[in-house]
Amino acid sequence: MKFFVFIIFLSSIMSNDIIFNFTKSADISDWVVVVDGVMGGKSTGEFCLTEEGNALFKGHISLENNGGFSSVRYRFPKMDVSDHSQIHLRAKGDGKKYQFRIKDHVRNYYSYTSHFDTSGEWEDITIDLKYMYPVFRGRILNLPDFSADDIAEVTILIGNKAEESFRLEIDSIYLE
Repeated sequence: MKFFVFIIFLSSIMSNDIIFNFTKSADISDWVVVVDGVMGGKSTGEFCLTEEGNALFKGHISLENNGGFSSVRYRFPKMDVSDHSQIHLRAKGDGKKYQFRIKDHVRNYYSYTSHFDTSGEWEDITIDLKYMYPVFRGRILNLPDFSADDIAEVTILIGNKAEESFRLEIDSIYLE
């Protein structure tokens, strides 16, 4: 039964636009970890592939020196999202809250953000593009919500204003 469900899941991904599908042989060299050390903080982050071929984003959030976040960013040639309304993450978290961020232009100083909770189990996390709101350094900006036709960057960030370790596995990120 699990094999049948997996085939259905794979066929649904293949019919959509894939932002990134993690496998044992995936090249993750364009994924970049950015932590609060850029501002003097002491949080850590690591991004690697598991033996199963999933991405693993893990580390520790420290509040020392005004720290408090860890993120992993992926930039790519602009992808047309005009025919799509959602981004999906197939992920297994640790029960913590994360942010999913996108940019329509990598040079924008702000990102469009949505939060998602994890349950400790594998799940399909759905993010509605039209409800992603603009933020810069944790502050909501007085700009319209996302309405562009393209995206050029995705970021996953944890910053819950708490000292905590984190672990998030990701199988795929795709548009629908």
